[in-house]
Amino acid sequence: MAQDKQQFLTYKGRPLVRSGKTLYYGSMSDESVVMLQILSTKEEEGMDMASRVSVQMISTDTTKSPAERILKKSEQDGLYNALDIASIWLDRLDKQNAAQSE
Repeated sequence: MAQDKQQFLTYKGRPLVRSGKTLYYGSMSDESVVMLQILSTKEEEGMDMASRVSVQMISTDTTKSPAERILKKSEQDGLYNALDIASIWLDRLDKQNAAQSE
């Protein structure tokens, strides 16, 4: 029996994986991914919604120390704003890498 490759939820074409209150945005095979940590939540219409989110762009290079792997960090109000800044960071990195390879 062949195993199907697991499909991840995506946002703007990149994988989005959740573990508890931590989300990882981007592919681990890329140079960097963004880690989003939900710091606080508030209840809206009977559901817990993220109110403060820590956003960190981290290198996937495992030879670096954890402190060296953090490339950028920010704190955002709400998950949508956090995902938006994460997407911008990864898009800029892609453009920068494309310009360097030309």
